Amino acid sequence: MRLVLASNNRAKLVELSALFAKLAIELVAQGELGIEEADEPHGTFVENALAKARHAARASGSAAIADDSGLCVEALGGAPGVASAHFAPVRRRVDDREGHRCEQDAANNALLLDRLRGVADRRARFVSTLVAVRSADDPEPLIAVGRWQGEVLDAPRGDGGFGYDPLVYIAALGKTVAELAPAVKNRASHRALAAERMLALLRDQWRLGADCADRARS
Repeated sequence: MRLVLASNNRAKLVELSALFAKLAIELVAQGELGIEEADEPHGTFVENALAKARHAARASGSAAIADDSGLCVEALGGAPGVASAHFAPVRRRVDDREGHRCEQDAANNALLLDRLRGVADRRARFVSTLVAVRSADDPEPLIAVGRWQGEVLDAPRGDGGFGYDPLVYIAALGKTVAELAPAVKNRASHRALAAERMLALLRDQWRLGADCADRARS
């Protein structure tokens, strides 16, 4: 089955493709279909993910899935939250999307460190909300949420991942997210938790992979 991913973020596409490899799902980034990113005007992850999924489904005429995710910092009242991707003001570079993302990530991390200067409570959590729809007007979207607890360091460590990964330290693993091997991140992250829950919903509600599972049990 083909699912249009309502994102033009290559790193997110790679992560989700690996996470959904357990089912016969082909993820296609909406950008490959010439679909522009949707507006994200809402105050919650679930509302924004639903808006993005419906937008991609309507433009593609296909089933779609969207992830709205971000970092919620306790001392900042949950900020940057849904504004995580655009926390710092950076002029958009439409001619170089990936270059813009790198510049935006660096600015976001710098602003977060500035806001937390002198703050003792560094608790934070990554949140991922996945929403899948069969069509733009699907009255029963599938929704899965994953949360990953960590803390914000006072300086970046590691060069893997993207976004706030170099700043978020996972005590249970003894590393920042940017220091984790992709396979480890794909087992433990907020997106991995949300994906596992979404996979269960896709099997149960959309019956994806059901025939294979039935044959394996027989």
